[in-house]
Amino acid sequence: MKKLVAAAALAAASIVVLAGCTSDPLAEQYREGSGKNYIAGDGTISEFDEASRGEPVSFSGPTVEGGSFDSADTEGDVTVVNFWYAGCAPCRAEAPILQDVFEEYDSGEGEVSFVGVNVRDQAGTASSFERDYDVHYPSILDVDSGDAQLAFAGDVPPAAVPTTLVLDREGRVAARVLGQLQDASILRGLVDKLLEEQ
Repeated sequence: MKKLVAAAALAAASIVVLAGCTSDPLAEQYREGSGKNYIAGDGTISEFDEASRGEPVSFSGPTVEGGSFDSADTEGDVTVVNFWYAGCAPCRAEAPILQDVFEEYDSGEGEVSFVGVNVRDQAGTASSFERDYDVHYPSILDVDSGDAQLAFAGDVPPAAVPTTLVLDREGRVAARVLGQLQDASILRGLVDKLLEEQ
């Protein structure tokens, strides 16, 4: 009987300890029910060395502009992938930063590609956002299929909107900014580091 009581006490203590270890700010935002309709990351930057990048990610989809995007078309480039939607306040705040960095690398020679993944809007809303914020790189409309999001659901999921992923020349996730980009120099630094890799 004493062993049974001790086992029960140990199990109860383990639950308390585990509950303390599972503090997840993204989950807490979801549970708080604030009505803001998005879960914002905290701007955490994760970088992954070449040995821990996993497999290349293939993704494609129809674009806001009425065309299509296929990651095979950016093979050999460092690719910046930004997950967004029009009603997300941090997405609006970071849009000029993304566009500025895009323009810095948009030499027409390849090497760096940008693509957005719109996770919630229909074409009209997304197009209006792109006009308002002067965004000139393509965005996949992923609201109906979710295929682009699903392609990244492995080791380094986007997990919040906005999220920016930077893929190396092989199409593997090399860096993730979870939440709003605060400064162009952050993204520029991530891209430049990958451009220097052989």
